[in-house]
Amino acid sequence: MQFNQATDYAFRVIMHLAELPEGELANSQAIAEEQNIPAGFLQKIMRSLVKGELVKSYRGVDGGFVLAMPSEKISLLDVIEVMEGPLDLQRCLKEDSACTRGGGAKCSVHASLAVIQADFTMALSKVNFAELVGKNKEER
Repeated sequence: MQFNQATDYAFRVIMHLAELPEGELANSQAIAEEQNIPAGFLQKIMRSLVKGELVKSYRGVDGGFVLAMPSEKISLLDVIEVMEGPLDLQRCLKEDSACTRGGGAKCSVHASLAVIQADFTMALSKVNFAELVGKNKEER
């Protein structure tokens, strides 16, 4: 399992915005340059983050982007789900009818993957961007 490039860039965008003083706007050109994200691709990512209500967009000459909520309320899982949709390790975890054996929840592989998915999802939900920004500052 691997997250797509847009999700990686979205992590960078949220980190960038989380590092700014509260309420300070960042324009897309600055984000693209500082985070090394192609400008055209950044527009697509920003649309997704705004639609997913993680980022607010302000138009105009003095416009830009800001987090829609405090960075401690935005988790890695939030960004992943906005960019990629619900996290499903195996299609049978989403719908029992997807099991070609017809086993669904009775299948030992299904049961094991369900536990792994729940643990993985929980771990991702516990990592927020305020913590990540703090770790970045410690490393500098």
